[in-house]
Amino acid sequence: MSTTKPEDLYASMLRQSLYVITTTPARGEGMQDVLPAHLEYQVKLERDGILFGAGPLFEEGEAIPYGGMIILRAKDEAEARAHADADPFHAAGLRSYKVNRWMLNEGAMTFTVRYSDQSADIG
Repeated sequence: MSTTKPEDLYASMLRQSLYVITTTPARGEGMQDVLPAHLEYQVKLERDGILFGAGPLFEEGEAIPYGGMIILRAKDEAEARAHADADPFHAAGLRSYKVNRWMLNEGAMTFTVRYSDQSADIG
């Protein structure tokens, strides 16, 4: 049995607060019309260093998404909510959303950058 205290383990972890926005359709019609603006907004957040990750959510075994998840870097919930409010899907009332703070403690990211052909792989 380990004698290490949980607080000692937590001390070395990342403990980075991020904000998870889960979205669900509020109305069905109009989604395709607003999709390009939504995707452009997501790319802008990515380029600005705000977007950690985003994409659709699927029920187990389903091929059609039931909603989406957006993970943001923000100083607090109010800032995260402001970014969510500005999303064209939310601004048009096509999706509703919920904001939760998520503390990223464990995990890993792997990537390869090849100088010879200027390509990259994320794994």
